[in-house]
Amino acid sequence: MAGNADLISSLLPLVALFAIFYFLIIRPQQKQAKAHKQMITELKKGDKIVTNGGLMVEIIKVEETYLVVKNHDNTEMKLMKDFVAKLLD
Repeated sequence: MAGNADLISSLLPLVALFAIFYFLIIRPQQKQAKAHKQMITELKKGDKIVTNGGLMVEIIKVEETYLVVKNHDNTEMKLMKDFVAKLLD
């Protein structure tokens, strides 16, 4: 019986460390990724977005994997949906 108790007491800190790691790092990152994916699927014409490169553009057309966007000087360009950083209000 003493061997079982010793094994459990030695594994308990590892289990606690993994639980802390999960709740402080993995779970918030998964929630953030899920919210970002939902934001990308809800994009529509007229929305203003910021790209990963820092460009602020307006969506003209939503396609399957691309967005057609307009810059401030009315130049149009195609942008992959993966490179949308955030939606501006």
